[in-house]
Amino acid sequence: MSQITKITSIKKITHDVLRIRFEKPNGYQYIPGQAADIAINQTEWKDQLSCFTFTSLPEDKHLEFTIKTYPERNRVTNQLLSAKVGDELILKDPFGDIRSNGPGVFIAGGAGITPFIAIIKVLEKENELNSSKLLFANKMKKDIIDRDYFEKVLGNNFINILSDEKVEGYEYGFVTAELIKKYAEDGPKKFYLCGPPPMMKAVEKHLASLGIQPSDIIKEGF
Repeated sequence: MSQITKITSIKKITHDVLRIRFEKPNGYQYIPGQAADIAINQTEWKDQLSCFTFTSLPEDKHLEFTIKTYPERNRVTNQLLSAKVGDELILKDPFGDIRSNGPGVFIAGGAGITPFIAIIKVLEKENELNSSKLLFANKMKKDIIDRDYFEKVLGNNFINILSDEKVEGYEYGFVTAELIKKYAEDGPKKFYLCGPPPMMKAVEKHLASLGIQPSDIIKEGF
């Protein structure tokens, strides 16, 4: 089912990430962690669907996506760079299997953080964040989405891993079995995982080597 909605605000939150809020159609429901396909309601774009994850909560009066843009690609994300308040979007029904299963160790790569934004907001509201940890892999410090928010709600349980630059207080390189063991050994036994396919594949192997059962891994690819 498709519904037409209008953009109510657009904010650039990193050098290449937009936070877009738009009207919430009456009766529209979703579960934190889910995503939906959208298209721009223009003749040449209305059949070009792209999938984005909700970073708002179901009880919010608006809907929100946090979107990494790729100016070099002629896709919906590129078109959104020139979108304006009042522009119309075509919104499809929500979907996706990833959702909150209580406190856990969140392992995200780049834009793979988006389903965890809403889930971490839920855990924060329920006062269940104390034991949760976030291992967030990016290329550079400037790429980190919602860094201030995660520092505020997670404190020392927010661990950044940068592959392309060395920053004091941040891990350097990639998510390895040793890194997971270092930060997650005394954490919850549930692992949330979302990121690019090569990262997902590698981290799943690391988790298996650490004895983590597939039933304890909550994952979503993109």
